[in-house]
Amino acid sequence: MWQRGLNWAAIVLVGVFGLTWIGVVLFADDTSVLWARIAQVAFGLLLAGWAVQKAAIMVKGVTSR
Repeated sequence: MWQRGLNWAAIVLVGVFGLTWIGVVLFADDTSVLWARIAQVAFGLLLAGWAVQKAAIMVKGVTSR
């Protein structure tokens, strides 16, 4: 029971952090060069994508029981 709750908390934390990272890079970081901003957005998308993938696995695991 606790493990599932902590897994969901980690997934939400990583997803929110990834989206926040993208927002900061796009709207607040004016001093970085373009290629660095693109790399940082790609990193944020990687984090958000990981969270979506893990959430889908968690939902699939719950519904298959």
